[in-house]
Amino acid sequence: MIKTQEKFACKTITCRLSRCMGCKSCEIACAVSHSEFRNVVEAAGAGAKLQGRVKVMPAGAHGVPLQCRHCEDAPCIMVCPTEAVHRTGDRGPVLIDEKRCIGCKMCLVVCPFGVIDLKRDGKAVVKCDLCIQRTKDGKEPACVLACPTKALKFVDLEEHNREKRKAAAKSIQDEADAGK
Repeated sequence: MIKTQEKFACKTITCRLSRCMGCKSCEIACAVSHSEFRNVVEAAGAGAKLQGRVKVMPAGAHGVPLQCRHCEDAPCIMVCPTEAVHRTGDRGPVLIDEKRCIGCKMCLVVCPFGVIDLKRDGKAVVKCDLCIQRTKDGKEPACVLACPTKALKFVDLEEHNREKRKAAAKSIQDEADAGK
């Protein structure tokens, strides 16, 4: 069986910005996924104030979904006085233990992407956890699954980079062939 940290060792969420239309489906799916409700209709019927962990920011003609990048040298881990912000394994996702979090907000201040938020009750912080419960069950992160244009992808970084190199090599070859 694959250990959780091995499953996540080289996985991340990428975005093809040319496909993002800023619909915020990823925000809604994330918020519902991290709530006790099964869907947005049920949550709305209960008057729940959901809190997502991804934010879509406008950028020109496109939207840019921003969530935790699970930095290799995560400054949020370094500044957390209670070790509530921690990593699962050497290369696993950066997670928050809400029971240990004292709400000091130091991680919010140092996050280079501004993607850590204070929970609505103000007692702890929240951020993307790569939908660790969903991915343990073999499912994609909620934001990825909800994206109607497939702009978001949950990818193996090594494979992703290999595909980018292939595309770059093909582009260079095509340019060279066109210049003959």
